[in-house]
Amino acid sequence: MAANYDVVIVGGGIAGLSLASALAGRCSVALVEAEQILAYHTSSRSARQLIPSYGPAVVQELTVRTLELMGARDAALPVPVLEPRSFMLVGDEATVKAEASGHMHHITHAEALELCPALNPGSFTAAGLDTGSFACNAPVLLEDHRQRAEAGGVDIITGARVHSAQRLRSGWQLGAGLEGFQSAVVVNAAGAWADELAVLSGVEKLGLQPFRRTAAIVDVERPLPVGSPMVAAADDSYYFRREGAQVLISPSETVPSGPEDAQPRPGDVEELVVRLNSITSLGIRSVAKAWTGLRTEAADGVPVVGFDAEAPGFFWLAGQGGYGFQTSSAIAELAAAEILDHTSGISPVSRTPRELAAARWSIRR
Repeated sequence: MAANYDVVIVGGGIAGLSLASALAGRCSVALVEAEQILAYHTSSRSARQLIPSYGPAVVQELTVRTLELMGARDAALPVPVLEPRSFMLVGDEATVKAEASGHMHHITHAEALELCPALNPGSFTAAGLDTGSFACNAPVLLEDHRQRAEAGGVDIITGARVHSAQRLRSGWQLGAGLEGFQSAVVVNAAGAWADELAVLSGVEKLGLQPFRRTAAIVDVERPLPVGSPMVAAADDSYYFRREGAQVLISPSETVPSGPEDAQPRPGDVEELVVRLNSITSLGIRSVAKAWTGLRTEAADGVPVVGFDAEAPGFFWLAGQGGYGFQTSSAIAELAAAEILDHTSGISPVSRTPRELAAARWSIRR
């Protein structure tokens, strides 16, 4: 016999977990995750930096609201999620100017070198700085969402890959692992597998594309000092930041992939080590560990959030790309309001997910 809920969320990454905690105690919710542990894929492979100047305008607006929500929540946590850490963009004048936004201000070459003396002076000619950027303690945030969800009555089921889904007269019926579920709303928070879940559910897919992004923790001869900004190339060819006595580095690649448990490819990290050793004084000695995550995006780079116009009760929560953590709380706030209207009998506005995303929501204060 299928268990009945108002909402079933498919996907236990940051998108699904943040929505589960936002809905907890307000309606009956189950969260189902295919892997044996939550946040196994992209959400456990984040750069852990929230950058208000990063991404399209709607993403930047959502980031500001997410930082407000996380900051308010930090007061109740024994270990805070947020810690100030500036973000610095370096490159040539034209590229930095093209990539900088209203949240970032121009700084001089000398100021950039003072903030990050590890950079070789000849490796860049212009820089921008976002001082409203924060380091994000992702494990603390994910665990807080999980605890809040369970405290509010959310049932979390892991090791339960969805294998069947069909639309009923009054909602949806899903099979996941050995369990059966019925609900008024199904939330597609399946990350790189979001289009696959749509097809399984008889819903038209949206052409969401996963992209590879590799990172590594490296041992260095000269660690970055406390308070150093995260540094990224304006042409999106690398970034690095302090990780204690080590340094986190990434080639910032954007290589199309299918949905998979992505792993580093030979040469990706090694080539970046050679480059960073030529443009910095870090003195990278060895690679302690490396990983690859998938950033799943729509064609316009805007998160896909909202009810499907052709499949009543099917809610998209996907395509957050590389902005998952920095938009998660704001998107969860907005998505929860839409879903609660639906479960309360208020018909959602008839818009496609693309139209809803393009509406550039006004953040509710």
